[in-house]
Amino acid sequence: MAEPICTASHPSKRSLRGLDWFVFFVADVQTGFGPFVAVYLTSEKWTQVDIGLVLTSAGLVGLVGQIPGGALLDAARSERFVAAIAVALISVSALAYALYPIFPVVLVAACLHAAASCVLGPAIAAISLGLVGPSAIGERLGRNARFASIGAGLTAGVMGVVGYLISPSAVFFVTAALLVPTWLTLRTIAPREIDPEQAHGNAPMPRKPNNRQAEPRAPLDLRRLLLRSPLLIFGGCILLFHLANAAMLPLMGSVLTMRLSDWATVLIAACMVGPQLIVAIFSPWVGRQAQRWGRRPLLIAGFAFLPIRGVLFATVSDPYLLVAVQLLDGLTASVFSVLVPLTIADLTRGTGRFNLTQGMVGTMTGVGASLSPTLAGYATDSYGSSVAFLSLATVAALGLTAVTLLMPETRPPPEPPP
Repeated sequence: MAEPICTASHPSKRSLRGLDWFVFFVADVQTGFGPFVAVYLTSEKWTQVDIGLVLTSAGLVGLVGQIPGGALLDAARSERFVAAIAVALISVSALAYALYPIFPVVLVAACLHAAASCVLGPAIAAISLGLVGPSAIGERLGRNARFASIGAGLTAGVMGVVGYLISPSAVFFVTAALLVPTWLTLRTIAPREIDPEQAHGNAPMPRKPNNRQAEPRAPLDLRRLLLRSPLLIFGGCILLFHLANAAMLPLMGSVLTMRLSDWATVLIAACMVGPQLIVAIFSPWVGRQAQRWGRRPLLIAGFAFLPIRGVLFATVSDPYLLVAVQLLDGLTASVFSVLVPLTIADLTRGTGRFNLTQGMVGTMTGVGASLSPTLAGYATDSYGSSVAFLSLATVAALGLTAVTLLMPETRPPPEPPP
């Protein structure tokens, strides 16, 4: 008797648990980069100019690579295979950092890491959509956010201890070694349970009478996709959000350092860990409520927290209260970690362009995040930190107004019972 085919809407518990732990270990691998890069290269006697050049080059690759990365995923027949290659490339990058900390090698490694990251995050969302289908994707994305947050929070602490007790380069050896458990957990996700059409934003492929899958549908052309006004509105709102958000924590870190230099590092660490805990607690709830209430109310709430945080940063002077205000970022992240890919899945349903559109929205995110420090820096140098925070809050309020007045509800109507 032929083996029964497990449909994407009924994945096995083994595959779902495998996805949980794959998301966890991917967060572990990615945590090895970020702030640890600057610390390590500084310990290797690099100049700040060279460090900045490497980070800027990686940022540009990450920005430019979003749309091609999404197109690659939509063209691939196995997001699982693409994710495995991306994790391997990131591990190779980590080894290059640790073994050959010279400028040309590190520059190539940083760009390779950025390029691999362009497909890894979208690949996880695509695997999730292919496994559970559009009707359950909200709760699944919430669960992804929980495991990613736990992984990032735990690993940041472990990496810090490893870097302190052994050496800064040890962080990158640990990052490379995490390739093994990451690959092992990816192997537990059964490839036959990931519907490739659903993973690209189409309906599941119908089967012919001989039990073979029909030919895949042609995806919607890019021009017709771009003409969809809800997608343009959503992308613009995301750009405004990150234009306001990206500089808030670094600017607040500078303020803390000036007001309380002895405890600044500890307080900034609390500002990073606290929101991660909030995300771990609330993101599954956000995913469930997005299926019940719709996307729009939660999206508006996520945008609303940002101008409030900016105004409080501008007016609160107590350093410890500033740390408490930063916890609002965890509420925002709980919403955005779920609602951004979920809304994209709604807007691209039936187009076959889910991953490409993830790349387009990722580009809008990158543009906003890249411009944010410049805006905040100019306002701070010219008028002071309070005006800078109020300027960022004003941009956030524009995003909130746009999403409230222009963004439609994107939750699809419930499917009729069979």
